[in-house]
Amino acid sequence: MDTPYFPPFRPRLAPLGRRTAKTVRQTTLAQLQQHLRDFLPAPLLASEEEGRNSRERIFSLRLTLECFLWQVLQPRTSCREVVRQVQALFRLQGLGPVDEGDSAYVQARQRLPRERLEKALTATARAADRRVARSAQLQGRAVKVVDASTTQLADTPENQQRFPQPTSQKPGCGFPVIRFIALLSLTSGAVLQVMWDSLRSHDLRLLHRLAEALAPGDIVLGDRAYGEYTTAASLPRKGVDLVARLHHQRKVDFRKARRLAKNDGLFVWTKGGQPSQILSPAEWVLLPNQITVRLIRFTTTIRGFRGRRVTLVTTLLDPQLYPAEQLIGLYARRWRLELCFRDLKSTLGMEQLRCKSPAMAEKELLAYLIAHNLIRCVMAEAVARFPVALERISFKGAGDALRQYSAAIAQARNQKIRRQLWEDLLVSLVRDLVPLRPNRREPRALKRRPKAYPLLNQPRHRFVEISHRNRYWKGRPRNFRELN
Repeated sequence: MDTPYFPPFRPRLAPLGRRTAKTVRQTTLAQLQQHLRDFLPAPLLASEEEGRNSRERIFSLRLTLECFLWQVLQPRTSCREVVRQVQALFRLQGLGPVDEGDSAYVQARQRLPRERLEKALTATARAADRRVARSAQLQGRAVKVVDASTTQLADTPENQQRFPQPTSQKPGCGFPVIRFIALLSLTSGAVLQVMWDSLRSHDLRLLHRLAEALAPGDIVLGDRAYGEYTTAASLPRKGVDLVARLHHQRKVDFRKARRLAKNDGLFVWTKGGQPSQILSPAEWVLLPNQITVRLIRFTTTIRGFRGRRVTLVTTLLDPQLYPAEQLIGLYARRWRLELCFRDLKSTLGMEQLRCKSPAMAEKELLAYLIAHNLIRCVMAEAVARFPVALERISFKGAGDALRQYSAAIAQARNQKIRRQLWEDLLVSLVRDLVPLRPNRREPRALKRRPKAYPLLNQPRHRFVEISHRNRYWKGRPRNFRELN
């Protein structure tokens, strides 16, 4: 009988049969180990031969990560709830009591090597890409979307020192902020690599640190932050091409271009006289003095709104091999990949990390990205089985279905029923498709009004609360007559 998580309990579990061991695994994502083993390979989380992760513990290396992933897949789940689930299942199966405190689980999370989490992120992204057709590639070349975002951390002195809050906020009135840049696969939407730093680090500096994850032949797709000289000059030296929106500070005159077609031409960019603050002096010297780029201008039209001009810059100079219409369609798909950050921050709850130390906050960020990739793997398998577009499958619906079907799969009596439940899970995803809403406009505005509480503009120990605060809005009376 196989008991990979609890070797000391093997003699006690063996007389109860294999189904009991399956029930114990209900604690975490190991419920779906049969189907997720290809997404998260078992050797990746095997115990070490020596060191801090070599002892036989209840919270082994694999069980700890699976509990961590289960925790981030259940929004706002505390460490105590994870331990309570382990306690209940152990008592149900007569395996003896488990310590009520969450210290063992918290320490087990601290022992998780960050390198293992980074490898798990790469493994899940590759697993998702293998299951999706390569229609998102451009002339057989992989397209990778680069984008940056931020997330808040717990307000602790350690986090404030490593990831300071915005300088516009007074001390004690804000939260530490971590800026991260992610490299996403246009094929599956999975996160391939991630790099992070403080809020004061520029996106381009993070991109140049992330350039090691790019392979020769890749195409980087980005927004206007990356449509500038240093990126367009440094990426081709690695065998990587760029497609991005032109930086807003660079002016374009198509009369000076070597025309390829209407609103499509080649331009020569010259390296500036002042060294870039993004690159080191040695990297700046290696950049060529001049580069040739291709600019494509087009107009986006939405019914009922004025058209908007967009200019793309690319290092793909051959108009026969890479037509302008193809590059415009490629850039249009970038917006759907940006919504992956909405899935992470709004759906999974990564907008605010809760770990109180920088090292654990970084691991929590990686755990969220791995959980995102696992859901993407399930979506990719549904697309591989049924003729639907990946963009039509709801990420929120896939996460909900995965959580609900996992309990049924764990209770299945035999392999045939488990396979049938997995097929039903995939069918439920393709039947619950996102409606087609072309050119839909969704402004970033709040409809629900916040409560009339004043803003915290002083540290809490010095903040003076206004009496009768329900009569005030941001420190001002709503109606003068109410005060008399």
